[in-house]
Formats: sequence, C-alpha cells, structure tokens
Amino acid sequence: MNPPERIETHRLILRKPRMADAPAIFANYTQDPEVTRYMTWHPNKDLKETRHHIELGLKLWEEGKAYSYAITLKDSDSAIGMIALHPDGFKVSIGYVLARPHWNKGYVTEAARAVVSWLLEQPDIYRIYATCDVENPASARVLEKAGMTGEGILRRYTMHPNISDEPRDSYIYAIVE
Repeated sequence: MNPPERIETHRLILRKPRMADAPAIFANYTQDPEVTRYMTWHPNKDLKETRHHIELGLKLWEEGKAYSYAITLKDSDSAIGMIALHPDGFKVSIGYVLARPHWNKGYVTEAARAVVSWLLEQPDIYRIYATCDVENPASARVLEKAGMTGEGILRRYTMHPNISDEPRDSYIYAIVE
C-alpha cells in the first residue's frame, strides 16, 4: 500500500503529520480526558509525550506499517484531529480522534469517507473496518455515515483504559469490495 501524503475533501485537508504539529495536537486534543475517553491510550501528560507519538507515527509510516493523517480545516493548517490506516494484508482498519470544539460538524465522517474511498480504489484491499466501544454511539454513527455496515459485537475486545481496566465490548463495522 502506498497512500498519498495528502487527501483533500470539501472542507478538510488530511496530510502526513509533522513534528511541528505537536503543540497544536497537544493543545487541541491529546490532553483532553473527554476526547480520549474511548481511546486505547491515556491523555498525554505533556508535550513531550505527544511528540513521541508523532515520531512513532512517522516511523510507522516510513516502515509501511500504519499511516496517520493530521486532520486540518482548509482555511487553517492546525491539526484538529487524526485519522489512521492500519493495513493488514488484504484488509485495513481505520481509527480517528477529533478535538472537542470540532465535534458534531461532520468532519470525522468527511475524513473517514475520503480514506474509505481511497482504500476502495486499491486493487489489493477487500475489507475496510473499524471498531468502537458499545457505549460510543457517536463513533458508531460516523462509521455508518462513512458507508460501513455493522457486523456485530466483539465481546471483551478492546482495552479502553480511561473507562476500565478490563477489555470492553466493541461494535465492528466494515465495508467490503
């Protein structure tokens, strides 16, 4: 898989993150306990932690293991969220996060539709999927609006350490070629 470093939508630019994004990413969402509630990671304690995550993301991009995109509004280069692609042979999972002031504006749906559309054009990709906590209906709705179909519940599937120390049930959504 060789994804583009930039994807443009009607209102957004999805681009490869840069180390210079760290202050905005930290300020906008990685330290926010409400934003990170359903994430698989704890809120970042400081800017150094956010920088480390960006470095890791860029390393994974270069190794072809995962591809994270900073979500920016077209009229601003500041990262308001992230959407990531995790390839695994013929299938790819996606995940996303968005700063709270930008919730309920359709930005994540727009970003997800864009990456799903690009992935469906790839000849070796047959399945695009995502999971979300069963208590996160907003995320489930994003996946539905992005064209995915709910396939069921994965019992005790994902650790969401900001909610529980035990694995939690997750919905699984997918679109297949």
